[in-house]
Amino acid sequence: MPRAITAFSNPLVKQVRGLRDKKNRRRERLFMAEGLRILTEAREAGTLPRILFFGAGARHPLLDTLIEEIEAAGGETIETNSDILHKLSGKDNPQVVLGVYDEFASDLDLLDRSKADLWIVAQALRDPGNLGTILRTGDAVGAGGLILVDECVDPFSVEAVRASMGALFTQAIAAADWASFIAWLRADEGELIGTSLKADQDYQQPRYRRPAFILVGNEAQGLPPGYEAECDTLVKIPMLGKADSLNAAVATAVMAYEVVNQWRHG
Repeated sequence: MPRAITAFSNPLVKQVRGLRDKKNRRRERLFMAEGLRILTEAREAGTLPRILFFGAGARHPLLDTLIEEIEAAGGETIETNSDILHKLSGKDNPQVVLGVYDEFASDLDLLDRSKADLWIVAQALRDPGNLGTILRTGDAVGAGGLILVDECVDPFSVEAVRASMGALFTQAIAAADWASFIAWLRADEGELIGTSLKADQDYQQPRYRRPAFILVGNEAQGLPPGYEAECDTLVKIPMLGKADSLNAAVATAVMAYEVVNQWRHG
């Protein structure tokens, strides 16, 4: 049975609120996700939260299923009020459901390369919204997951989790420095595809091979020259207006659908 918490001073409320801070997430190895839709998608992907907070009076068949399965798995369910939910999420209009999850392992060697023909690699990505959107794109195109290279924004931040709209739970995530990633990539088959305004080839010109690894660079700087040199294929997306480049997440989506559409149509 769910227990009730209504006091701001409750130690668990303080602990969970602290997960909005990266250093606390790293120490606790926990993160937050909000919203019945996202938590349901996580459940359908096989992941249940360790702790579930839900608003008093909230009723929905999907919420009932979540509560039942979490309790059966030994997790904790807590009924609370909107003020506590606001304190936890930091939003003025918080969702009525919030889950606390164990962080996923991010070791590159744990990735199963054989499970998908397409993977996305992000280098020094800084914006949590871009990271979350790239995860959504990966889910949409059936990618295996997202590999974060060098110092990237935390994929378990509240903002990144929110932007992923549940894709965080369907996409594998790994992190590595550039040297480690390249060594891992070259240990097996895989075409590394980079985008650059300095490239000579249009992005629709090459015939992309399986498996493909789409490499997107930092939002402001793009890919370092040495990283571009490591790419098997370097292409550019034409800019026909006054803007000199696309948003990193948009460019990733354009590239991912080009690769997938080539494979779909033979």
